[in-house]
Amino acid sequence: MTVQLADHVVIGAGIVGLATAEALQRATGGRALVLEMEGRVAPHQTGHNSGVLHSGLYYRPGSLKARLCTEGREAMVRLCEEEGVAFERTGKLVVAVTDSERPALDELARRGEANGLEGIQRLEGLETLREVEPAVAGCAGLWIPQTGIVDYVGACRALQRRIEAGGGRVELRRRVTGLKRAGHAWRVEAEGAVETPHLVNCAGAWSDRVARLAGLEPKVRIVPFRGEYHLLAPEAAGLVRGLIYPVPDPRFPFLGVHLTRMVTGEVEAGPNAVLALSRRGYRWTDVSLRDLASTLSYPGAWRLFARHAATGLGEIHRSLSRRAFARALRRLVPALRDEHLLPAGSGVRAQALGPDGKLLDDFAFERAPGALHVLCAPSPAATASLAIGEEIARVALEPLG
Repeated sequence: MTVQLADHVVIGAGIVGLATAEALQRATGGRALVLEMEGRVAPHQTGHNSGVLHSGLYYRPGSLKARLCTEGREAMVRLCEEEGVAFERTGKLVVAVTDSERPALDELARRGEANGLEGIQRLEGLETLREVEPAVAGCAGLWIPQTGIVDYVGACRALQRRIEAGGGRVELRRRVTGLKRAGHAWRVEAEGAVETPHLVNCAGAWSDRVARLAGLEPKVRIVPFRGEYHLLAPEAAGLVRGLIYPVPDPRFPFLGVHLTRMVTGEVEAGPNAVLALSRRGYRWTDVSLRDLASTLSYPGAWRLFARHAATGLGEIHRSLSRRAFARALRRLVPALRDEHLLPAGSGVRAQALGPDGKLLDDFAFERAPGALHVLCAPSPAATASLAIGEEIARVALEPLG
């Protein structure tokens, strides 16, 4: 059997995997091979997110996430400009609905300024908020001009073109079924065999399983959460000019249901966050016994469920009830009615969970000779993907030990 050779193999053709492959090629002059089990690039998280270009408002100043978001945001804008990918800087309004949320708004402003965001405006009073978003409700807010919207699937296609122009390949429908260390190389079984000195696992929801194929026992497990969206009916879309967000709950890495005017001009509402019954669990009827067993056999999952039972039940109720979903949105835009919400898509978040039941909200890598496994690349992974790809390439190419 002929064995394919590649200077670098990247598993997963989401935006982080493609950005990593492109960065590896630029750093070494070698050729990367990206292996994707599905029939298209950006098939899962990247292709199902809300398309927001995040500003870096939420992240602890000085953290890796804050730095990568700032660097990655501007790199993404350059990519879009150079490759003709649809994007727009829309700005974002973060709204405090009650006085009790004002301290959190103050902390967000502090973080944003510490992270280098210029032009943040503190807005006081309903009349001032409605100068920005005429239909909004609240007592105070922050206007963040750096936030925008991006066609991330288009960005992935642009990265694919760059990889292929540099001599690399993106090959679809190649599921990785085996990984074995062979001397100073890795032998990858994926509808044929590939040998490479550098292996990078960017498999998203399947990253922990790929790591196990390579002989590791990851310290975390991927537990899938589904975020469900609605579209606003055409007669209600005019209620939203740009992006309207609530003040986030600091206990969770999810930002809460919000309203986003997308590059298509439509307005998306959501997402909620419910446990998915499959790593491809885009609907309640998508069930994988293997994936469900993986979740339910993990002690960390039960610790998470026990700690946040009330919140989880509320999310399930909002998933099953359009009325409940609309009620959550009316905190931000009171004029929205139940019938304004039209069914739309959903996304599955590859949430890394520790054995203590805590949701990982920072990058998690595990290394082996010649291999780097990206087990958690949290939001803002799409926004920061180009900077994340540079960081992953740098770490992957460093000598181990």
